[in-house]
Amino acid sequence: MGRINWGRVFLGGIVAGIVINLSETILNTMIVKDDWAEAMRAIGKDPAAAMSGNAMAIWILWGFLAGIGIVWGYAAIRPRFGPGAKTAAIAGIGAWYFAGFLANLAMMNIGLFPQKLIMIGLVWGLVEFILAAIAGAWVYKEA
Repeated sequence: MGRINWGRVFLGGIVAGIVINLSETILNTMIVKDDWAEAMRAIGKDPAAAMSGNAMAIWILWGFLAGIGIVWGYAAIRPRFGPGAKTAAIAGIGAWYFAGFLANLAMMNIGLFPQKLIMIGLVWGLVEFILAAIAGAWVYKEA
């Protein structure tokens, strides 16, 4: 079993993060923008605050950290499952399960946001994390 190539984890994570950030931009500025604005107003929040410079910086950082985490997961399971897109998809699904599914399940449970928005985000996020994992894994190589 080889050692994890941390340089490639970070490089692949940046690539995966770019995929995530582009995908999130499409989702949240084109597809569900109005739905999110309505949901934010319903809880007494200014929808523009979620798109402020500080908020956007956090979301972009989140995308890159998620990408690095996905590629780290890929590197960790690669010796067991072998290199390639199938293993990357497994890593993406695993990351989505912990970062997306469980968190959104909790959000659905408390009823803070509309279930439709959460379900769209869950399905979108699953595809997004799989594609990001494959892109990041393409860059990852063992030392």
